[in-house]
Amino acid sequence: MAALAVNHKKGLIPFITAGDPAPELTVPLMHALVEGGADIIELGVPFSDPMADGPVIQRASERALLQGVGLRDVLQFVREFRTSNQLTPVVLMGYANPIERMGQNVFISQAAEAGVDGVLVVDYPPEECEDFTKNMRQHGMDTIFLLAPTSTDERIEQVGKVASGYVYYVSLKGVTGSGSLDLDAVAAMIPRIKKHVKVPVGVGFGIRDGATAKAISTVSDAVVIGSRIIQELENTPREQAVAAVKTFISGVRQALDE
Repeated sequence: MAALAVNHKKGLIPFITAGDPAPELTVPLMHALVEGGADIIELGVPFSDPMADGPVIQRASERALLQGVGLRDVLQFVREFRTSNQLTPVVLMGYANPIERMGQNVFISQAAEAGVDGVLVVDYPPEECEDFTKNMRQHGMDTIFLLAPTSTDERIEQVGKVASGYVYYVSLKGVTGSGSLDLDAVAAMIPRIKKHVKVPVGVGFGIRDGATAKAISTVSDAVVIGSRIIQELENTPREQAVAAVKTFISGVRQALDE
């Protein structure tokens, strides 16, 4: 992300759910995202009760779980991706339950070995994460936290103490893929965050296309786009999925760079 700032570029962080629409497509899709211009990949860990996610990403999780994809499979996808791409950062995004079930220490060592760069655990609050973030840092990985329109200055300060890599600002109240963006509200919040948080700020939830990505990038360091990519996969025949996602991301990248 620092290299992007030097080049006056904004970060593009696309999200896909590992195993959706099919396990054998996950690694090709990751490569397609990079070819389309992704700077960081957020790889969703399928979970049965993804409470922060709207119906689109919930469906993606359900499809992946029906095909037996779990946390160990997700780590294997990252290993496969790393055989030909050692540079693009990969952030796992998910929920505490699969990590707790595996065991935090086992998860951290296996994630580091697989080539994971960061982890965003939706239901790990910063005040309960000091040991986890310390262990992550010792293994060369970042812990990314969410902030929201409802976040108090106290909470932003807490996140600022433990966050590394970047923070993910949820641009609206609600779940992924919902609502419409209020650029003025986002623009007002970013300085409040930057007062306490020294890492870059990525903004997500509600970014639908190149135009909304471009608008948000005027006030943020990066944009995160997820539900719209999942919809692209839902509306495309499986054999065309990889090409469709690359085309879509290329369009967003172009809009960001204009």
